[in-house]
Amino acid sequence: MPELPEPFDDGRAINHTGAGGGTDLAMDEGETLEKTPGGPQGTGPDKKPRSLWSDAWHDLRRNPIFIISGLIIVFLVVIAIWPQLIASGNPLDCDLSKAQEGSQPGHPFGFNGQGCDVYTRTVYGARASVQVGVFATLGVTILGSVLGGLAGFYGGAWDGVLSRITDVFFAIPVVLGGLVLLSVVSSNSVWPVIGFMVLLGWPQLSRIARGSVITAKQNDYVQAARALGASNNRMLLRHIAPNALAPVIVVATIALGTYISLEATLSFLGVGLKPPTVSWGIDISSAAAYVRNAPHMLLWPSGALAITVLAFIMLGDAVRDALDPKLR
Repeated sequence: MPELPEPFDDGRAINHTGAGGGTDLAMDEGETLEKTPGGPQGTGPDKKPRSLWSDAWHDLRRNPIFIISGLIIVFLVVIAIWPQLIASGNPLDCDLSKAQEGSQPGHPFGFNGQGCDVYTRTVYGARASVQVGVFATLGVTILGSVLGGLAGFYGGAWDGVLSRITDVFFAIPVVLGGLVLLSVVSSNSVWPVIGFMVLLGWPQLSRIARGSVITAKQNDYVQAARALGASNNRMLLRHIAPNALAPVIVVATIALGTYISLEATLSFLGVGLKPPTVSWGIDISSAAAYVRNAPHMLLWPSGALAITVLAFIMLGDAVRDALDPKLR
């Protein structure tokens, strides 16, 4: 009887089955697959899937546009709250003997037509501009999101009435509306300007929120929640609103810079903020008459305004790229 060849031994364990066969899967390889987090493709049970917001934050932290614009905005907010950190003077202290003079030691931006320090007024002007932009954006976002979200969720007569109201507001030119409405206001406060921006700005956010809610409520998870007996309030607040906020946040971020620019435009036309309030728009308006003889009076406040608006637009573009799944 011929001798059978000895089995090949490569150091791997052989597990015999009850039917007399065997599997040659090595124990050490099996242990490696079990201990590797997420398995060979990184999709194991130990690895939690990231949400849209965590994915967006992961992308934003690696976006240089977001980092640069964020640093500029943080700096603007800090000097708006504490302008004395980088400007020790008083923006209302003026010396007519120094009117329209250029840069001097201690006064790097020169003086305006009234002899006020342009550097100090430029720093303090950030407070009014940022305040108007932030509160106008908050008001527009809250009012537009609530009205548009309810219209998109319930539909029917509520949706029809809101759509016709937004059409009326869209037909009003913003600058012309500001000239008409703010010309009768004599207050030096920023709140009339903020109220005007909220009044004419909410329809845009309302229409975006409406469309986003209509899209979100057609998803399967919302239909499943409805089938399980979830109430309208629970579906709207727990399932629809968190998934419909992304377009609203993107538009609101970009609109913040637009509102700052609008405040400067209205102040330049004489119907926005009024002296003694310190504002970039007021300084640009007063410097327009001296642009040939003293261009520095116009350069610095207009440059600060341009950088601020650009920073918020860049921030909005970065947020849009991070929150839009089609761009991934």
